[in-house]
Amino acid sequence: MKLQEVLLRAMARKLTWFQAAEILGFSDRHLRRIRERYQEFGYDGLFDRRRGQPSPKRVPWATVEKVLGLYRERYFDLNVRHFHEKLKAEHQIELSYTWVKLALQGAGLVARARKRGVHRKRRERRPLPGMLLHIDGSHHQWFQDERWYDLIVILDDATSEIYYAQLSEEESTLTVMAGLKEVIANQGVFCALYSDRGSHFWRTPKAGGKIDPHQLTQVGRALREVGVQMIPAYSPQARGRSERNFGTWQGRLPQELRLHGIRNLEAANGFLREHYMAEFNRRFQVPAAQRGSAFVRRSSRDLDLIFALQFARTVNRDNTVSIQNLRLQIEPVRWRATLAGCTVTVHQHLDGTFTLTHGPQRLGHYSAQGVSLDKEKIAARGTVEKTRGGKVPKPTFPPRLEIPQTPRDSHFATASTAVGLP
Repeated sequence: MKLQEVLLRAMARKLTWFQAAEILGFSDRHLRRIRERYQEFGYDGLFDRRRGQPSPKRVPWATVEKVLGLYRERYFDLNVRHFHEKLKAEHQIELSYTWVKLALQGAGLVARARKRGVHRKRRERRPLPGMLLHIDGSHHQWFQDERWYDLIVILDDATSEIYYAQLSEEESTLTVMAGLKEVIANQGVFCALYSDRGSHFWRTPKAGGKIDPHQLTQVGRALREVGVQMIPAYSPQARGRSERNFGTWQGRLPQELRLHGIRNLEAANGFLREHYMAEFNRRFQVPAAQRGSAFVRRSSRDLDLIFALQFARTVNRDNTVSIQNLRLQIEPVRWRATLAGCTVTVHQHLDGTFTLTHGPQRLGHYSAQGVSLDKEKIAARGTVEKTRGGKVPKPTFPPRLEIPQTPRDSHFATASTAVGLP
């Protein structure tokens, strides 16, 4: 605190003079000298005495004590403007409004006003659908009881069309990935995604600070692979379009769920997909500024591998990979004798299953318990009988054109020729 604020608090009896000296780090004798100088010269007495004569506009000590005492004992519930008018009308104290406000704030009798925010301007919508999508989650009592759930919504900035809406226990990496994967599969790849600075979207080294664009999360890595730009929002006002959209959801969806007698997540999500999203878009969707679409068809890359949790692992000497207390056994491959020591990528899919890849090669697909699903598929098809030479006869067309061998064509005597039979 400033010196004058400590003195004003002591004068307003918020602090004792001994406490004021302790806060300022002064001795009792030095604080007494400062107090006497302040009584004689006002605020100017706190400055260096070598600056010259004190200002003739200084407020006497007795006036300062009287103003603080009046507010503390009589006008404690008045605002500063009202109190300033009372001083002038009823007590004939001619002081500026600014001086009175600063004195009351310095004495701790009036809270300092919150700093005025910056001027904000409404951002125009994107002209084409698919240029910018918003994603956010709303934590609310959607069933109008003690249960809290997150509603994850993905909407278009150009038209406010809802592409995805899902209720879940908690907004997380997996639930966000599921929504983005569905939107890209149905609509196509979009240009940019606008989101908050949640931990599943961004790495933020300092809480409330700027994001680190170089340390990607699982969601950031997946969107980079499909070519989608991510844009962070640094305030709720910046996400005004999605925030207002959630206000509409909270004012309508709980009532619709109650009217339809829906009380659980599964039924609610079915209602959202089959009925309510279309009704919501019909009511609140707006036309785009321009004709056309910025969505592009996704590439041939597998979205199941992209929108999955990816982990790098080193293959053990027995050609197994360890992850989450499981051991995934890699079957022999034709293009390499052993994969021991190689670095492979483990893809944990949204349904809990695993896929191993090494570059462009797929090494196997496993259940959530680590059982090879490829082996189960082969076993389900049944075994194929092989010939004595180890080859499987191919029932393909055209068939082999062969002339059956006759005894006449043989170089060895047959049973019929040996006994002289015709």
